Amino acid sequence: MLGTRHRSNMELVAQGIGNIISPLFSGIPATGAIARTATNIKNGGRTPIAGIVHALTLLLIMMFFGQYAALIPMPVLAAILIFVSYNMSEWHAFVKLFRSPKSDITVLLATFLLTVLIDLTVAIQAGVVLAAFLFMNRMSKVTQANFITKELRQDDDEFENGPNAIAKRDVPPGVEVFEIYGPLFFGAIEQFKDAIRQLEKPPKVLILRIRNVLAVDATALQALEVEFKNAQKTGTIFVLSDVHTQPLYAMEQAGLLKKIGEENVCGNIDDALNRARAILGLAPVECPMPFVPTVAREKALV
Repeated sequence: MLGTRHRSNMELVAQGIGNIISPLFSGIPATGAIARTATNIKNGGRTPIAGIVHALTLLLIMMFFGQYAALIPMPVLAAILIFVSYNMSEWHAFVKLFRSPKSDITVLLATFLLTVLIDLTVAIQAGVVLAAFLFMNRMSKVTQANFITKELRQDDDEFENGPNAIAKRDVPPGVEVFEIYGPLFFGAIEQFKDAIRQLEKPPKVLILRIRNVLAVDATALQALEVEFKNAQKTGTIFVLSDVHTQPLYAMEQAGLLKKIGEENVCGNIDDALNRARAILGLAPVECPMPFVPTVAREKALV
C-alpha cells in the first residue's frame, strides 16, 4: 500500500513474540489486522511509529477509558467499520480485474465468494489450487521446446553474437534497457520488481524488452501498471519493445496499452531505441544489417 517492500519475515517474528507473551496476561493470540493497517495508511501513517501510537492508544482505552468507550453507540461503530471496509476494499482494482483474461476472473470470483460465504482459509486454499491449475494450463500452451533456466534477465550475454543483441546497439545516455525471459506471471513478479529497484538513478527512458515473454497474467499487468506509474512520478518515459500477441492483447484489454501510448510500443529494439532518441531530441539511427525482426507488430495487432 506504500509502494515499499513488505518485510513479511519480520512481521511473522513480531506476531510470534506477541502471541507467546499475550497468554501470560490472559490475552488471546491473534494476528495483525489489515483493517487497522489500512486505516492508519489512509490517514497518513507511513512508518512503524503509527502502529506503535495506535497500540498505545488501544492500551490506554482498555486500561483507563474503557467505560467511556462503552458509551459509543453501536450504529456509530458500525458506520466507522463500513467506512473502513470501503476504504480497504479497493473496489476500483476489483472492477479493473474484470478486464483480465476470463480464467483469472474465474479465480477471482471463486476466491471472493468462498471468502464471503464460507471462510477465508478455505478461499485462499481454493484460490491457490485454481491458480496452480490455471498456471499449468497456460504454461502447457506457451512452453517452448527448450528449457528456460532463468525467468528474468537483465543482460544479453547469451545472445551477444546474435543479430538482435543489445551489445550491437548504441544505447543513448539516459536510456536503460531491461529484458525479461520467459512468461511474466505471479511467480516472477518479485524478480521483475527487484530488478527495477536496482536502478540508482531514474533514467529518462526505460525500455522494457519482452521478446521472450509469450504470456502475462493479471498480476503481471498490475505490476507493469505500478512500474509505469512510478516511472511517471520520476519523469521517466516507459517504452515497450518486442511485444508478442498475448501480452499485447492483455495490455489492450486492461487499458494499459492506452496509458503507455501506442507510439511507445515498438516491434523491435531498434524502433524502441529510435523512439527513445526521438524523446531525447536525438537523430534516429539506421537499423544495423542484417536485421532479423523479433515481432511483426502488424500481425500482432491483428
